[in-house]
Amino acid sequence: MKRVDEASRRRILQRAAAMGAVVLAAPWRAALASLVPTPAQTSGPFYPDPVPLETDGDLTMLKGATGRASGDVIYVTGRVLDRDGKPVPNATVEIWQANAHGRYAHPRDVNTAPLDPNFQGYARLTTDAEGRYRFKSIKPGAYPMNPMNPVAVRPPHIHFDVEAKGRHLVTQMYFPGEALNEGDGIFNALGNKKQATIAQVLAPTSDIGAGETLYGWDIVLGKG
Repeated sequence: MKRVDEASRRRILQRAAAMGAVVLAAPWRAALASLVPTPAQTSGPFYPDPVPLETDGDLTMLKGATGRASGDVIYVTGRVLDRDGKPVPNATVEIWQANAHGRYAHPRDVNTAPLDPNFQGYARLTTDAEGRYRFKSIKPGAYPMNPMNPVAVRPPHIHFDVEAKGRHLVTQMYFPGEALNEGDGIFNALGNKKQATIAQVLAPTSDIGAGETLYGWDIVLGKG
């Protein structure tokens, strides 16, 4: 597995900030004072079992493997904030998702779509001093909620489990412009909070290749 050294990591985060991440300078504090917490959502039935040994922030390759996961490469970056807009450092951010075919590497997933032997599917990250996180992955595929009833199809999404200083949030991130979003019962149950769960497309930073997409999504924690 290719890993990013600390100096490179700092450069990546600085570029992300320059390309659209909000910097929490003092004048912003008042404007951010009434942030609405990111809504909680179900963890679903496919939290990793067992949790993989490999948990780094590049889900597109496995350690020792020469192949790359199939699908469209994406990067997701953002910050974990409290309700006052202050960054939450050292927060634990777990993410898990289906592969590009809409299949989870989970014993209870009976979807007949193929597994991807090169896809990690899970990461466990820690936010930096400014509350920032970043990972590289594959855009997840849509999948039927019940393979016996293919009418109800879940849109592409990524699961997040965030824990910091007594605060805990399980939620999901959705992708902009997905036609399946509005037909999804879990997404629609959020009502007027739906927009807070949709990532934004950011201008690519210099480390992002042709055909790859950078998404930005901040997570706001409520009270513990």
